[in-house]
Amino acid sequence: MATLLYHLGRTAFRWRWFVTLLWVAVLGAVGFAATKAPTAPDDGFTMPGIESQKAFDLLEQRFPGTAADGASARIVFVAPNGEKVTATDNKAAIEKLVTEAADGSQVASAVDPFAAKAVSKDATTAYSTVTFKVKADDLTGAAKTHLERAIDTARDAGLTVEVGGDALATQPAAGGSAEAIGIAIAAIVLLITFGSLAAAGLPLLTAILGVGISMSAILALGSAFGLSETTGTLATMLGLACGIDYALFVVSRYREERAKGHAPREAAGLAAGTAGSAVVFAGLTVVIALAGLSVVGIPMLTKMGLAAAGAVLLSVLISLTLVPALLGFWPKKVLSRGVRKGTRRGKRSTENNGGSRWARIVVRRPIPVLLLGVVGLGAMALPALNLQLGMPGDEAKSTSTTERRAYDDLAEGFGPGFNGPLTIVVDAKKAGDAKTAVATISKEIAATDGVVSVSPARFNTAGDTAVFSATPATSPTDEKTKQLVQTIRDERSGIESQASGASFEVTGTTALNIDVAQKVQDALIPYLALVVGLAIVLLLLVFRSLLVPLKAALGFLLSVLAALGAVVAVFQEGHLASWLGVDQTGPIMSLMPIFLVGIVFGLAMDYEVFLVSRMREAYVHGDGPGQAIVSGFRHSARVVVAAALIMMAVFSGFIGAGASMIKMIGFGLAIAVLFDAFVVRMAIVPAVLSLLGNKAWYLPSWLDRILPRMDVEGEALSRKVPAPAAEPADTPAVHLTAVP
Repeated sequence: MATLLYHLGRTAFRWRWFVTLLWVAVLGAVGFAATKAPTAPDDGFTMPGIESQKAFDLLEQRFPGTAADGASARIVFVAPNGEKVTATDNKAAIEKLVTEAADGSQVASAVDPFAAKAVSKDATTAYSTVTFKVKADDLTGAAKTHLERAIDTARDAGLTVEVGGDALATQPAAGGSAEAIGIAIAAIVLLITFGSLAAAGLPLLTAILGVGISMSAILALGSAFGLSETTGTLATMLGLACGIDYALFVVSRYREERAKGHAPREAAGLAAGTAGSAVVFAGLTVVIALAGLSVVGIPMLTKMGLAAAGAVLLSVLISLTLVPALLGFWPKKVLSRGVRKGTRRGKRSTENNGGSRWARIVVRRPIPVLLLGVVGLGAMALPALNLQLGMPGDEAKSTSTTERRAYDDLAEGFGPGFNGPLTIVVDAKKAGDAKTAVATISKEIAATDGVVSVSPARFNTAGDTAVFSATPATSPTDEKTKQLVQTIRDERSGIESQASGASFEVTGTTALNIDVAQKVQDALIPYLALVVGLAIVLLLLVFRSLLVPLKAALGFLLSVLAALGAVVAVFQEGHLASWLGVDQTGPIMSLMPIFLVGIVFGLAMDYEVFLVSRMREAYVHGDGPGQAIVSGFRHSARVVVAAALIMMAVFSGFIGAGASMIKMIGFGLAIAVLFDAFVVRMAIVPAVLSLLGNKAWYLPSWLDRILPRMDVEGEALSRKVPAPAAEPADTPAVHLTAVP
């Protein structure tokens, strides 16, 4: 592996113009294909295998012309100053709004609250549901404007009118200026780390190029594979972060080899052979974690994982080819100012720096460091025991939004359950008397404890399918609502036995969120077993050790549990929530644990490979166990810290988003990188390796003979490449050679 990549790096350095123009041509070709490709159809969020999805599919089949997941607007009316909505003027204003709303070009129906009995007991509040034939993303500006004008007319009449649902919902920006600040921080970290504008700009340049190619490819292939812009969100985030990190490690190793006196081309080859080998295996661990998302069984998540895996593979290829090629254009400019000016500071700093000093402290006192790290992360993980999965809705939005105000007004007027009614879909095709069967099912569900009321059933044109709503007594995110859904489903056989051949299923947004949370929870353990198992095998090949891969996996589990605990503490329990601008606490997004496990596992293994591979390299070349730890930290700690800070800066940009879910993802990933990079990899890992000593690198002889040799540490290169000639005492090593 190291020898192959060594030749690849030297070749890319020599043929730098060809390699650079080739990548530019690839970007141009893929970009051109993206502009000519048809727009990808929006396949929406589907979850095969769950009851809610089956009911949605049945609705689309039996109620043609109206999408089961079409856009909706729930308009809430509140009478002013103690008046009642049933007063003549107020009633007339509401009915006028409903009539005008029903005339919209894309409207399927607009319900009159007085005819539907959607008026609170004290008559201070009423609501009307306007449903559309298309999804929210497909609503035209004219359709939205028509509804907004009708709402403004009702407000002018003196009513307080708020709008929930997704038809007119505002979509907060993903990160806004905060995301730009994160990228700026990454640039500053690179500049401080390298002390050179060229060295700082090169990783940013190659990462942006990689993201451009990957996003263009997603757009070009979108129609063929059903990839949307949403699919590329994860690819963009990880493509940028991994692209910067991988280039960072190659450039750092190039500078190190130049400081040893190697010629530029030779240094580029050595950087590709050593750091490049680590990049390959680090990238493979990320790809395993992302591709493994397919086991969850959510098509959207599978597409996001595979697209992001492709972006990471592209980052690996660019780091191994384009980075050495660009080093050929700036062989000296990427060096630090001190080295370029001929001082010895750059070389002295590698002999005893902050990384080596910290490693000596850990090696001398491994037990206190280990206990402090494990106990600290264990304490942070405790809130994860109270994890409640769900999908935050309007209740998690800011009170400045009309969606949140509509939610609060509806809960106050009708009870919290009105914000998350259950949709009951009755298939009466095999029933002798469809209306009687539906009435029986409706009556039985209405009598269930926890159900406040049921709406009148609405039949399709054929008269063989009906749909009605059951309103729970508790809010959509309440644990009692989840128990109610389970109770109705458990009693299904008894209810259907009285319905003369009719069957029913429970769906709706509330039930869908409950089903998604359960499916994700059931998939989490198999997913963990898959990615951790494959990564252990991969790390076994890299480090040729039994204990190092096991230690790496256990360290990751500790850091991801601590990160999940921190997310629960902030977003579910409300600790320090106001500092992050979280307006309302609630359940944790259902996909959050999967996102944390998948993304953080890949990044954690990045740091593990880059840090421990240098220790392994020092150990193979003759250092003792303790000295190998110090040597590994001397060469890689500063770069790993910089990489972690860059990751945290990129992820932290999402904390400034307006949406609670995006805040949650940004915070969770940033805090996970903090825990894994600085606590696990920088403290727990060296402490454990120090306690294990030579046993850390033990591999049974029979297994050593079976496993192929990857040579990540570049042992073959140390025999193949001669050491640089000793330079004169007063001459900097980098001035001994010229660019070939």
